[in-house]
Amino acid sequence: MVTLGKEDERLLRRAIEVSRRSRENGNHPFGALLADENGRVLLEAENSVVTTGDATGHAETNLIRMASTTLSDEVIARATMYVSGESCAMCSGAIYWGGINRLVYAMAESDLLALTGNHPENPTMTLDCRVVLGSGQRQIEVIGPALVEESVAVHEGFWT
Repeated sequence: MVTLGKEDERLLRRAIEVSRRSRENGNHPFGALLADENGRVLLEAENSVVTTGDATGHAETNLIRMASTTLSDEVIARATMYVSGESCAMCSGAIYWGGINRLVYAMAESDLLALTGNHPENPTMTLDCRVVLGSGQRQIEVIGPALVEESVAVHEGFWT
């Protein structure tokens, strides 16, 4: 597990709160936010898979859709995405093509797999986001896992 600076810790905790809100709104407990280089939150997104019926409605993809239609490429490139759980292969691809250059995540995919097992609503892959993001033509800084226990707590009782 990684030790974060105070600003990264504050923003990652806020992403975890977004995941709590996602759960309260009837969706899978995942949240994401985008913050500028000064720590100002630009956008937040919840998972929306259940309420929209869209299998691609992960918090990260929802956030990237919002960012790419409302923010300039320059702002996105300087921003950091904070996510409550390590980005899956789909979301990692979206992060790459969306122009995000820095990602901070809480629990790892392996932590999620331990929680969900073979739950049909979350067929977790064992593919580390660093593998996907490291396969591109530009370097993306990835920090995590961090604040794992706090992120896992939001999932308690959800997948059973």
